[in-house]
Amino acid sequence: MKWGILGTSFISGVMAEAIKGDAKSELYAVAGRSERNLNAFAEQFDVEKTFTDYDGLIADEQVDIIYIALPNHLHHDFIIRAAEQGKAILCEKSLSVDMEKTELALHAVEAHQVFFAEGLMYLHHPLIRELVSVLKSGEIGELRSIHTSYIASIAQFVNPDSKGALYNLGCYPISLMHLVVKTMHGELAFENRTMKAMGRRGHDGNVCESSLMMTFGEQYSASVHTAEDHGLKHQFTILGSKGCITLDSNPWLPTQENEFSIEVYETSKRTISVPADGDAFFYQVRNIREAVEAGQKALENPCATWKDSHRIMQLLTEWEALAAE
Repeated sequence: MKWGILGTSFISGVMAEAIKGDAKSELYAVAGRSERNLNAFAEQFDVEKTFTDYDGLIADEQVDIIYIALPNHLHHDFIIRAAEQGKAILCEKSLSVDMEKTELALHAVEAHQVFFAEGLMYLHHPLIRELVSVLKSGEIGELRSIHTSYIASIAQFVNPDSKGALYNLGCYPISLMHLVVKTMHGELAFENRTMKAMGRRGHDGNVCESSLMMTFGEQYSASVHTAEDHGLKHQFTILGSKGCITLDSNPWLPTQENEFSIEVYETSKRTISVPADGDAFFYQVRNIREAVEAGQKALENPCATWKDSHRIMQLLTEWEALAAE
C-alpha cells in the first residue's frame, strides 16, 4: 500500500515513521507548500515523490491512501478532494471545526464510497481493546459517571484557525468518553443528553481552557476538562455501581507498556498491564492498511467509524458553543 502525506508538520513526521515501520506499507509521496521543508522531509524519510501542489499528490494514480495532516479548518476540503479521486483517507483529528464542514466531508465520503477514518490513533492500541473487554465483563457494574481531563502546553504551536483546545486536545477525552458510554449503554444514550460548560479564551481568541458537564438521562454523567496552556497531564476515571477503573498510563499516548487499575469498592484493587508491539501510530497504520486491503469503507469498534466521528464532532461543537458564551 502506497501512502501519500499532505503536509510536513510534526505529526506528519510521526506518521512517516509509523508508515515506514509497517512492512506492507510504503511512504511514496509527500506534498507541502514550502519547498525547503518538503525537500528536507523527503530526504529524512526517503520519500520517492514530492509535490508543492496538494492536488497533484491527490491525483497521482500510484497513491492508495492519503493522510491529511493539515490544520483542522482545512480537513473537510481535502477530504472532499481525495474522495472525488477515489482515494482511501486517513484525516488527522479533529475531523473539522464545525458541523457544516463535517457534513460536507462525510457526504463526499459516502457519495464516493471511499474508505475514511479520523486519526484518533489511540483507539487502535491494545490498551483500548483491553479496557473495552473489562467494561463489557460487568466487573464495575453499571456506568455511573466519567471524570476526565487532558491538558498540554501546545498553545504556541497550533494554528489559530484550528479553533483552540477543544479541537486539538478536548477531542481525546470526548472520544474516549463516547466509546465508554457507547460500550456500556449504546449510542442512543447520547440522544438524551444535557450539557453545561464554562470556558476561558486565549490570546488568539479561541477557547484555551474549558470544563464541561454532561448528563445522560437521570443516572449517569461525565465531567470533561481540557487546557492548552498547562503542562502535559492526563486523567480518566470510570465510576460504576460496583467499582471503578482508572487509566494509570496515558490512554491518549499509549506505548509498549501501559496500565489501568480496577477497584471493587471497599474490597479489592488490581492492576492490568497491557504490553504492546508499538505505539498507537504503529497500530493505526497497520489497521488502516489492512482495512483498505480488505475493501472495507470504515474501521470497526473500538476504533472510530465515520459515524462515531460525526457524533464526536457534534459533542465538540456543542461544547464550544457553550464554552464561548
